[in-house]
Amino acid sequence: MARFLSDQWIEEAGAAAAASDELRASTAGVALRIQQVVTGAPEGDVRYVVSIDDGSVSLRPGVDEGCDISFTMDWATALSMATGALGAQEAFTTGLLQLRGDVAVLLRHGPALAGLGSAFAAVRERTTY
Repeated sequence: MARFLSDQWIEEAGAAAAASDELRASTAGVALRIQQVVTGAPEGDVRYVVSIDDGSVSLRPGVDEGCDISFTMDWATALSMATGALGAQEAFTTGLLQLRGDVAVLLRHGPALAGLGSAFAAVRERTTY
């Protein structure tokens, strides 16, 4: 079982995304890079990148300054969102989730991103929080 936001978790989530036929179909024709930043995690801040390139989705730890969108949240918010206790829209509207980048890009690719949740379902079940 991977610990939430560990390198192993990022690797498992990336493998799940790469293997998802649903995600491959929903992201066909989409080119998007998303930086995720979680502050105050038990072992320090965590940064990882979700890359979508015409149906191919990958995750990797680290920073990508050229990302289209960047999401920043604290550990408690990330944990609440990962376990389903808090939705992304609520986190955003209450200021718990900060967005940097072109909001129009995010809105345009919203349907493609919706497939990420189901692609990560099995990973969530195996994750320790």
